[in-house]
Amino acid sequence: MNLRLLSILIFLLAFACSAPKVEDPFAEVKPEETRFTKIALVEGLNEPMELEVLKNGDILFIERNGSIKRFYRSDNELVEIGFLEVYPDGEDGLLGLAKDPNFEENQWIYLYYAPLDGPPINRLSRFTLVEGLLDRSTEIIMLEVPVFRGCCHSGGSVEFDGEGNLYVSLGDDSTPFESDNYNPIDERPGRPANVDAQRSSGNTNDLRGSIIRITPQPNGTYTIPEGNLFPEGTPNARPEIYVKGNRNPYRISIDQRNGNLFWGEVGPDADVDSMRRGPKGHDEINLATKAGFFGWPYFVGNNKPYWKYDFAKQESLFEFDPNAPENTSPNSTGLTLLPKAQPALIWYPYRESEEFPMLGEGGRNAMAGPVYYREDYENSEVRFPGYFDEKVFIYDWMRNWIFTVSLTENFEYDTMERFMPSTVFDKPVDMQFGPDGALYLLEYGTFWRAQNDDSGLYVIEFAPGNRKPIAKASASVQKGAAPLSVNFSSEGSQDFDPEDQLSYSWNFGDGGTSEEKNPVHVFQENGTYDATLTITDSEGLSSESKLKVEVGNTPPFVAIEWSGNTSFFFDDEKINYEVQVMDPEDGEINEDEISFSIDYLEGGFDLIQTGHQEEEISIGETYINESGCKGCHAIANESVGPSYTEVSKKYLNQADASGYLYDKIKNGSGGVWGERIMPAHSHIEDGKIEQMVDFILTLENPDFKNEKLPLSGIYSLDEPNKKEGYYFVQAAYSDKGGNGIAPIRSQSQLVLRHPVVPAVQADEYKGSAKANTDVDQFLKFTENNSWMRMERVDLKDIKGLEFMLNPGSVEGSIVVKAGSLDGPIIASTQVLSQASRPAGSKRNWFPVEVKLQESGDIQDLYFIFEANSDVSIWNTFNLYSIQFKK
Repeated sequence: MNLRLLSILIFLLAFACSAPKVEDPFAEVKPEETRFTKIALVEGLNEPMELEVLKNGDILFIERNGSIKRFYRSDNELVEIGFLEVYPDGEDGLLGLAKDPNFEENQWIYLYYAPLDGPPINRLSRFTLVEGLLDRSTEIIMLEVPVFRGCCHSGGSVEFDGEGNLYVSLGDDSTPFESDNYNPIDERPGRPANVDAQRSSGNTNDLRGSIIRITPQPNGTYTIPEGNLFPEGTPNARPEIYVKGNRNPYRISIDQRNGNLFWGEVGPDADVDSMRRGPKGHDEINLATKAGFFGWPYFVGNNKPYWKYDFAKQESLFEFDPNAPENTSPNSTGLTLLPKAQPALIWYPYRESEEFPMLGEGGRNAMAGPVYYREDYENSEVRFPGYFDEKVFIYDWMRNWIFTVSLTENFEYDTMERFMPSTVFDKPVDMQFGPDGALYLLEYGTFWRAQNDDSGLYVIEFAPGNRKPIAKASASVQKGAAPLSVNFSSEGSQDFDPEDQLSYSWNFGDGGTSEEKNPVHVFQENGTYDATLTITDSEGLSSESKLKVEVGNTPPFVAIEWSGNTSFFFDDEKINYEVQVMDPEDGEINEDEISFSIDYLEGGFDLIQTGHQEEEISIGETYINESGCKGCHAIANESVGPSYTEVSKKYLNQADASGYLYDKIKNGSGGVWGERIMPAHSHIEDGKIEQMVDFILTLENPDFKNEKLPLSGIYSLDEPNKKEGYYFVQAAYSDKGGNGIAPIRSQSQLVLRHPVVPAVQADEYKGSAKANTDVDQFLKFTENNSWMRMERVDLKDIKGLEFMLNPGSVEGSIVVKAGSLDGPIIASTQVLSQASRPAGSKRNWFPVEVKLQESGDIQDLYFIFEANSDVSIWNTFNLYSIQFKK
């Protein structure tokens, strides 16, 4: 070899060996909790169940009521992409979700749910997302499991391993309440089937009480992988079973590197050991490195044995043997001799555990999360450190903790420690590491079977070094005539390193500067200025936040004079109205340039609450947002499908455009804009589709269906008295600009809702929860002095209130205060209880009327529950609705 070339190679090798490597300072050292940041992505969910993080950072998740939702991480938008009609009682509903290993190519997801109609079954199906939405016509039913409706233990977690095998956890479908909360093995003839878990968890010929493992095939069928508990062809045994002997394996996870299966087993409720029945209840964290039988209903924890109990004679016969368990129940169709029972990895009772005292005491609901490997997430600034390598994350839904567990080389328990002990977790229900190495988390929220305000989707990110501060600038006004005085604020800015000293620097863009946190600045000259807030920490890291301030043109003044109540509409009301518009630069206003509309919208009041009320709202666009169409189409930019502007251009001035587009949306179409197919939207009401079409066609033809109202007159509120509908009144005007500043558009809006307001539509709650029924929702007051708040309620002409309520077994009254919790009392009920129910009434709900005292016009209203007896999450005072009466 050429000596010169050899010397160059040696030099390069030496340089490579001496080049600095990216070190992990927390490979061995436990990081402090302040290096983790829990970030809320979306909150106020309705019983979230399972999630999947996609490669692009979007998150799919499901809610028990049947909703499939997608959180678009790039623009922080939540869209419902599908809905299944599900059986909602007991612990059933939409329970499990998994994406296919090749999801980015085939768009397949797997759902485990309880169908609403038909025989009592739970079903595993594969669906295809078409243009980002769940296409129900693509459902392929893979597996159906007959169940006993009414109670309990459905399981339902769905996960893939690294080899493409699909796991589904199934509960024992048995009631715990008729066996004194020990093991339900009641074999008496004539008894309900669900009092004997030997027919399910102990039955090798039944999928319930198992974690099954199958290999899905492209045609929607499945095969049986090698290594399941019972080889194919074994008499009286289902080959799908991987793990048997489960009570309620509610959340499972799989180590993607080695296939180890983890699950949390929700255990029985007995609080004390019984000499002749068996051990007290324990929850378990289990690990299966291979197929096995894990004991229920014969053993719990580390194989603590139950007794064979004769319910007819009330005699205990013998203790079950974990080395040779037998199922002799007449309710079983499977093998008599069962495999040797495997002990749990971790187990703990209600009271403090002798073996694992760090887990605390109290209610319990064990769940298993993922195993972490740092090197799987290269080039990420937020991935967890190597300290957590090979550790499994476990969590408890009742105790609101997360622990990390270290295992030995033989996958036996070694140690565990609390993760983020100072952070609040509200009923964690599923977690998964995303492609960025951050931990994504669903929290169910405080109350069972409820839409909780403290539920949500969160991400936990890690920062290994100094964290950059976050700058957030705001201004009291950003447009106006010179001289323009602006109050600037840095409120909301933060730094996650508590030891950092922050400095604030403002550059207002006109030569002015300030070092104050919240300065006031006066812009003397007309022009457009970029005001910049820069925040710098002690180590020199900084971030900026910019605001545009336009000086020289005053926003138009737009107001709607409305003679009626501005919060509610009433039957057959005639309203005098007038639109007023003024602009100092424009002078006299051309009325033809003022837009004004009054529309009646069918659907929930919350549609408008989640909209962008600072802008004009199109009724059609509102329905587009509601239907989830933004998942495939944008207003101006091309997405999965064409933009709405492109569609509007294509059908500009086409006579049959309205009917044509209506048919495409209602019945689906393909081939117009390429090979992609738009699924049918037959579930959307006809009137809503018509409004959506009108909005699209108006984008390129503003005069399309331009039915302009006069700017003053009398309007009749004569729509049918529908509790879910509302009137939307809006006026807007764009001025002509001035002094080099572009035109500014201002608007004024009124939202008139039905005077019967469901309690769950209040704006804020404290000590209360939204409870789900089979068909509706109501509010539970779960502690004394709990309350709900309604923002800016117009009390003009309101004389009284009617509460529709059910006191349950609690005595108490509802007090209404104006303005604040310390404000004046403007109404209150008498002390109410079940005895207050009107004579002859058989309804759970009954009305209570109260008079309203004078309180001014527009107020925040606080509805406070004052209890005269004990209140708890199980013993509540319930409110269904409030009617505002003239």
